[in-house]
Amino acid sequence: MRGGAVALTAVMVLAGCGGSAQPGTATDRVQADSVALAAEQFDNSAFDTLTWNGDTAAFNRGHTTYVWSCQKCHGTTGAGDAGFVFQGDTLHPPSLIAPDWKYATDLAGMREAIFAGNAEGMPHWGLVGMKVRDIDAVTRYILEGLRAAVDTTKGM
Repeated sequence: MRGGAVALTAVMVLAGCGGSAQPGTATDRVQADSVALAAEQFDNSAFDTLTWNGDTAAFNRGHTTYVWSCQKCHGTTGAGDAGFVFQGDTLHPPSLIAPDWKYATDLAGMREAIFAGNAEGMPHWGLVGMKVRDIDAVTRYILEGLRAAVDTTKGM
């Protein structure tokens, strides 16, 4: 039984930020089901008890988490331009640094999006082993590192 769970986890992690090349396939249905399961399990109050030995510790952990888990799709700067290819398609995930990015000021929403993923291919990191602490750290890194120089007044 454990081997099956490990195999499923490996498939989902390898899927990375990619969706299936053919909408409506079994892979799409598994992804959508897993996202729904992750969304049901998400509990924002889990972040309430986290403590860090200073902002630098959280930022550094977030950077490491970003490099290992997010960079292959979202790119080094978070612009969504990494050029990751999945099932023959180059992925175009959202830019995390766009002035109008929907989670730019929504910390709880960003945490949930990372935890649950989405049916379009964002991994459901909360089900495949990313700890609440790492989700908190990477959200801090995105907001305080990648987005630090974003001019949110452009286009308004």
